[in-house]
Amino acid sequence: MRRSFWHRLQQRVATLFPASYSWPAMDIRLGDRRLHLAGSIHMGTRDMQPLPAGLLRQLHKADALVVEADITQGGSPFTGVEEHPPLATRLAPEVLQQLTALCDELSLSLSLFDRLPFWQIALMLQAQQAQRLGLRPQYGIDYQLLQAAKAANKQIIELEGPDTQIALLKSLPQDGLALLLDTLAHWHTNARLLQTMISWWLDAPPARQPVALPTTFSSELNDTLMRNRNQHWRELLHALPHGRYVVAVGALHLYGEDNLPGLLKSS
Repeated sequence: MRRSFWHRLQQRVATLFPASYSWPAMDIRLGDRRLHLAGSIHMGTRDMQPLPAGLLRQLHKADALVVEADITQGGSPFTGVEEHPPLATRLAPEVLQQLTALCDELSLSLSLFDRLPFWQIALMLQAQQAQRLGLRPQYGIDYQLLQAAKAANKQIIELEGPDTQIALLKSLPQDGLALLLDTLAHWHTNARLLQTMISWWLDAPPARQPVALPTTFSSELNDTLMRNRNQHWRELLHALPHGRYVVAVGALHLYGEDNLPGLLKSS
């Protein structure tokens, strides 16, 4: 009787206060599907290797690993991108001046970007910024999880895949001009956001919801790159077969307005 009482109490406490982890993650139950939803950083620091032992235990108990895309497969996603007219004919003078100044700061030649679509320029600049903060692709959380899953012969499920992600970027209006403008306008804010996400893995994740995050996307871009994708992923996760899953998506998808955990719990 006594043990039954304490067991019920422990279950009640677990309901009121879900399990917390030393990495940004939470457990969500969708009927007979159990998700360990982890907030990934696609490029990480050396200190993020190896992954936490507890996260690897979650993976070993899981039936499959769910990721945005299997980034260990294939070559560069930028192959076959159509060449564009020179930047001087596509950008307003003040924006071109801002981009030139940033290239000078990063010791990059503007000619490197001259014939590229705006969305690709934005991604390349963001990658340069991450590298200057000490982040590298091989230390990314999803990359490490993919390697561990393959070593353990776990099934890997993609929510999108690289081709779908590139198609989304190509579908942005004006070749992704808004993404480039946001990257330039929020350059220093984005650096602080990256440092915040690094601290979620190396120090401690946010203890309380909701988490206030700086805005680095315009409303339209946020709908396309965050809210709409979260809603689509919710449907895909609800459609998974019964079982246990480790789900790794970009850490920003776990926090802020219309975050993925909130959508899953409300559906």
